[in-house]
Amino acid sequence: MAEIDLSAVFEAMPVACAVLTPGLRYVAVNRAYERLSGHSRDGLVGRPFYEVFPGGPGGEGMAEVRASLERVAASGEIDIMPLQRYDIEIPGRAGAFEERYWSIRNAPLPAPDGTVVALIHRAEEVTSYIRQLRTARAHGQSPADRVEAVEAELFARTRELEEVNQRLHRAREEEGRANAAMREALRRQQQAVADTSHDLRAPLTGLQTRLQLALADPDADSRAILHAALHDADRLGAIVSDLLELARLEAGVPVRTETVDLARLVEDELAGRDPAVAVTTRLERGLEVEGSTVRLARLLRNLVSNAERHAGAHVEVALGRQGGDAVLEVVDDGPGIPAGEREAIFRRFYRRPDARDADPHGTGLGLAIARQIADAHAGTLHVADRPSGTCMVVRLPLCGA
Repeated sequence: MAEIDLSAVFEAMPVACAVLTPGLRYVAVNRAYERLSGHSRDGLVGRPFYEVFPGGPGGEGMAEVRASLERVAASGEIDIMPLQRYDIEIPGRAGAFEERYWSIRNAPLPAPDGTVVALIHRAEEVTSYIRQLRTARAHGQSPADRVEAVEAELFARTRELEEVNQRLHRAREEEGRANAAMREALRRQQQAVADTSHDLRAPLTGLQTRLQLALADPDADSRAILHAALHDADRLGAIVSDLLELARLEAGVPVRTETVDLARLVEDELAGRDPAVAVTTRLERGLEVEGSTVRLARLLRNLVSNAERHAGAHVEVALGRQGGDAVLEVVDDGPGIPAGEREAIFRRFYRRPDARDADPHGTGLGLAIARQIADAHAGTLHVADRPSGTCMVVRLPLCGA
């Protein structure tokens, strides 16, 4: 069998076809497309589709055809358009358009890896059929009601097809978003299980070892072993308590809210502390937010505890207003956090080496909980740029803002 020249097949196809880039510029057209469009190949290749055929005086038809091509480029699936009115400018008469009707199909040309490298645009003109219907009705060549019924049925079916296509595209997009959200949720769950297993293993192993030692050595100091076992149990309890709080926050479990005076909250929380470093405050009065006093107090407590662990000699808590937000800053004069780790520290169980040295018994969940609390109050928590030390910034919407 003789080898077939596919480029010759493309040229000889009786149906008008064009190849476009994903950016909707012409790459190639066949002879049928040249005849149908009224433009030469040289006048098409390299130019944007929407520049060559802008639609009627008001751009009629362009929005629908362009949306179809862009859907194909994004989804990699064929799109069959309903009967489409797309007026064409009359050659040699700038600004004069002729009413034209088309049946259009757009298809992707995928690369081996599945990415869309080009679009195939096939157009068949059906203007003559529409004109025949109108002529028959005008000259009474067939019963008027039959002509009108055929024409009405034609347009009704094409509109129904268009609506079905749009619903399918929306459903596909929603399905894609839902699948992506499910994959992300599964990834977070798997990571959480792995992290939890790792951090629970150490105190559990310690507790088992101490109990085995007590059973194996009757002369061992049982009181010391019990104290050590109690310490391990306390650490397990702290991890479980923090995990339960994170689960409640992530699930959006409703809690009682009230108007919270932030300056008073800071003063009350700091009053009961006995820090190893100096803690000072700069508080603007009269800043109130709607939220949970208990959870906002925990957010502040987690940030201040973190700052105290890393501070050299001083921690400052500042409260002020920026626009419609209350801005709470917790600043320490410690070594600071490298820019590449400023998001990682909010992951559960993430602990930098200096954090483990400063507090080897911490759970690694405090900052994750703090961010979740800020999120639950429609706020944010991040690490601000600072030449030295660390500055944690919480933004919360003010009441009435």
